Amino acid sequence: MTQAASGAVAATRALEGLMRNDRGRLMAALIARLGNFQLAEEALQDAMLSAVSHWGRNGVPAAPLGWLLQTAYRKAIDRLRQSKSEGRKVDALRLLTAETREDDAYDIPDERLRLIFTCCHPALEPKSQVALTLRTICGLSTHDIAAVFLDAEPTMGQRLSRARAKITAAGIPYAVPEPQDWAERLQAVLAVIYLVFTSGYAGTAESRKNLAAEAIFLARLLDSLRPADPEIEGCLALLLITHARHGAREDHTGATVPLAAQDRGRWDRALIAEGLGLLDRAMNRRLPGPYQIKAAIAACHIGENGSDWPQIVLLYDSLLRFEPTPVVRLHRAVAIAEAGRPDTALAMIMPLQAELGAYQPFHAAFAELLARSGRKAEAQAAYERAIALATNEADIGFLKARAQAVRE
Repeated sequence: MTQAASGAVAATRALEGLMRNDRGRLMAALIARLGNFQLAEEALQDAMLSAVSHWGRNGVPAAPLGWLLQTAYRKAIDRLRQSKSEGRKVDALRLLTAETREDDAYDIPDERLRLIFTCCHPALEPKSQVALTLRTICGLSTHDIAAVFLDAEPTMGQRLSRARAKITAAGIPYAVPEPQDWAERLQAVLAVIYLVFTSGYAGTAESRKNLAAEAIFLARLLDSLRPADPEIEGCLALLLITHARHGAREDHTGATVPLAAQDRGRWDRALIAEGLGLLDRAMNRRLPGPYQIKAAIAACHIGENGSDWPQIVLLYDSLLRFEPTPVVRLHRAVAIAEAGRPDTALAMIMPLQAELGAYQPFHAAFAELLARSGRKAEAQAAYERAIALATNEADIGFLKARAQAVRE
């Protein structure tokens, strides 16, 4: 390998590492000063292209973050020069750039908490919140985000553009919520992180692993930016305990393995220990919330003697006080069935059909309870509906096997 080629490889590797760990920090600093998501992203992209060339020739600078930030400011000025109406902003940015040195890497303020709350603002629809968070903070490409949602790349690109434009047009504040709004807005942020985590389950095993990693990265980031918050700790605990079972979720055919049948030797014990430690820490703060309860439910599933269904029912009773939704009522009914009252659970599930008719787990649970009650024809129909709504091959394989068992 030539010296030039070796330098280019080293530069690319250094840049990839920075973008994985610090892209959100750079984007947050740029957006705070430029006041424009699109301009910040374009300027950072321009700076990254310059870095590959410059670092490849001259080596990675001592303060690469400061170098990227200063270069991005200059690139933003170049773009703003093309618009005469932005003259004042150009002058202001020139002054800012002149005051910013390349060795200021450790002086870059960490604005990522503000960026997270902006990306997850309730004025944006949930799908746009997730997409913008994955793009802006995690640095996923538009192509990869489109794949998560099974969208065409141009369609996802348009969604991201509309979300950025709405932030500007609606005057969505680039700020951390005030104390009186913190709890409500935090729940919206945690919901986005959890949706990132669960979105992977519609795709392949690789997409599940990748999106789980992104969600855990976001939860860890939020915990570091806002330490000692029990709901953040609860959310991170939930993700870790749940993800710890990923190695046992599919059999050799690729079909989903239900929790009770999983090989516990394939669970990640380090993740479980970390998650349980976080949950204990959160609950000791005596400020209960929905994510702590969900984490406690996850913990009840991994006991040495299997799932503690009576305790899980009680936890769902508590969760309903925070989230009185049909999905929570469905999961509570399933827990009641597993605790030994399947007929009671079936009576509770049936009225939920109107609200959950398009929700695949409802039909899977309904089919199981119908089968236990001996109503095989109805169970078969419910399984067929669940199979039609399933979006990944692992779940389809499992549901087909259950349907076949009912026929036999």
